[in-house]
Amino acid sequence: MSELLKDYPAVVEIPVRWGDMDAMQHVNNTLFFRYFESARIAYFEKINIFKDMKKLSKSVILASTSCTFKAPLKYPDTVFAGAKVIEMKEHSFTIKHSLVSKKLNKEVAEGEAVMVYYDYKENRKVIISDELKNNILKIEKKELL
Repeated sequence: MSELLKDYPAVVEIPVRWGDMDAMQHVNNTLFFRYFESARIAYFEKINIFKDMKKLSKSVILASTSCTFKAPLKYPDTVFAGAKVIEMKEHSFTIKHSLVSKKLNKEVAEGEAVMVYYDYKENRKVIISDELKNNILKIEKKELL
């Protein structure tokens, strides 16, 4: 794993596939969001968020996502996608993403995702459970505003 992601509690290693490239011979911008999603799912598994979905029909829903592209990716390469929570509010939390190229040994993209805690039976946002807050704080090892 890249030293650049040492502060990220969830990091996944993803090989860049030939088919990830577009006609301009670099990884298509839409794939960066997929890479971020893979890191986000790894983060969710660490905080056990899917337990609430099965038991209570509550989980998260993506409210917004963004990406700042810093350098093009090309095949062959491997990327490390990281996820960490940088802000927590009553109904939502913000995840910061970083994408690091093994070949280039630098960050090639950064982004954010706002996740809203959501009741899928009631179809509305709800207050983040204390258990979920505690699970996030435990892996972040810091206070979040």
